[in-house]
This record gives sequence, C-alpha cells and structure tokens, in this order.
Amino acid sequence: MKRVLGCLRKAATDYNMIEEGDRIAVGVSGGKDSLILLKALRLFQYMSEKNYEIYAITLDLGFGDVDWSGIQQYCKELSVPYTIKYTRIGEIVFDIQKEKNPCSLCSKLRRGALHNAALDLGCKKVALGHHREDTIETLFLSMFYEGRLNTFSPVTYLDRKDITLIRPLVYVPEDEMKKSAVRNNLPVISNPCPADGKTKREYIKNLFQDIAEDIPNVREQILSALKKSNDNNLWGV
Repeated sequence: MKRVLGCLRKAATDYNMIEEGDRIAVGVSGGKDSLILLKALRLFQYMSEKNYEIYAITLDLGFGDVDWSGIQQYCKELSVPYTIKYTRIGEIVFDIQKEKNPCSLCSKLRRGALHNAALDLGCKKVALGHHREDTIETLFLSMFYEGRLNTFSPVTYLDRKDITLIRPLVYVPEDEMKKSAVRNNLPVISNPCPADGKTKREYIKNLFQDIAEDIPNVREQILSALKKSNDNNLWGV
C-alpha cells in the first residue's frame, strides 16, 4: 500500500481533498478499487494532520443475492462503520426500462442513491475509487462518443446536494491497484452486472493497452497534460 498511500497523499495535497472535521462517505462496491480506497483512507488517518471520519456505504443493486459478509468483516477489521443500502436499480435498468445502453442510467441512479445515503449519515463528502486509468478512459470516451474534452475532476462540488465528491486515487496506476488487492488479500466481490465487460469503456481500455505497447509512458503523459490544462472541464493544478 506504500505507493498507493503516496499517490493518495499527493492528490489530497494538490486538490485540498480532506479538511479538518470532514465526515467522508466511501462508496464500497465490493470491487478492488473501492476496497483499496477504504483501506488507504483509513491508513491515511494515522499520518494526516487533518482529523476526519470515514463511513463505508454499499449499494446493493438487486442483482440476486450478493453475500456482503466479507465486506462487512473487512470494515469491522478496519474499524469503519458500514451501511448497506438495498435498491431496485438493477430491476429498473434492465427489467423495467430495458435499456440497450444501461450504464448511463445505472450510473445516474447509483449516484443519487449514494449521495442520499451519505447525507443520511451526515457526510458532506463522498470518496470514490477512480484510479488513473479510469480518468484517462473517461476522457477518451467523451472525445470519441460525445465530441468534447471532458473527464471527472479530482474534486467536484455538487451544489444541488451540497456534497463534494473526492477521488483520492486518481494518481494511482491500475497495475498498482491490482497488485495491492492481491498483496492485501482483499475480499473482492465479482461484479454481478449483466453488462460487465461488454461496455464502451472496456473497448477503450483494450485500445490503450495496444497504444501502450508502442508508447509505454502514454498514460503518464496524458495525466501530465490534464494537470497542466487550463480548461475548466479538465483538471489544472
């Protein structure tokens, strides 16, 4: 976790992500990214000059009977309060709306449910487990399919909800996330979504794997370009 914590500390400093007295809700899907984020934020509490609290929230999307007991035990070991919010999002997206491209609607519904669950716990910040490759893939999805330069920011304030989203792992390479998940023996739960592995994001991920064979540092270069950008839709430091 040493490299993950180093990247988290730099991102938190660059974008002033964590402030004194914060109550931070961590969205825990059961995937490796959110589990690493939770552990990293818990460890960072010991070295940070800021005092903050963290709460773990899982949204059960209704894709059958998912066993969350491993996640529950993981949170107990980390001494992090854990909440499961049961929803009908899976049913709404696939059975009622019958979406051909379900990711957009699912994402919108999940965001709303997570934000409401965070507010119920008195949390005005929500931490998400997006890593470096997530940022880059989102940028190119926007370029290729929407014709605009856009990706999520390390920090985003939502005035309608009065919530701030933070992404402390945006500097962490995906390879490091995979290694950390194995080294820490995390209780990862397989994604039960029927669309998993069949999305446009998966196409972009595979495309960048091919590009990286010719340009090994392509991801570092793109991340550097984002940080230097003056475009309000991008990052800038």
